[in-house]
Amino acid sequence: MQNQYDPRTTGVNPTVSVGVPRAARDAGLRSYMLSVYNYMASGVLLTGIVALLFANSGLAAQVLVTPLRWLIILAPLGFVMAMSFGLNRMSTATLQGLFWAFAVAMGLSMSSIFLVYTGVSIARSAG
Repeated sequence: MQNQYDPRTTGVNPTVSVGVPRAARDAGLRSYMLSVYNYMASGVLLTGIVALLFANSGLAAQVLVTPLRWLIILAPLGFVMAMSFGLNRMSTATLQGLFWAFAVAMGLSMSSIFLVYTGVSIARSAG
């Protein structure tokens, strides 16, 4: 049985595909994926900083006992739905802005973790 994806049987040169050398394709993919990982790591860092600052400010303890806590808890879900449903209609800048707003909303939502657990136990679970 012939494997249609095996370059040895299809006559396609494995080092060149669609006019782009494999090394250039790999470098471009690596650069793109590195930028994606950097965005995600920056978002996680922003989330953690916002959560820590909001919890340490004392505002989280006051706000999370009011009905406003539901807005804070459900806001990240709203951002995810807005980004998912508007993906094809929104510009890149709008989606990036929503991503950063999502990271902040997620930090506000996760600030209760700092109210319940100690910093040492949070650091141990992250490592």
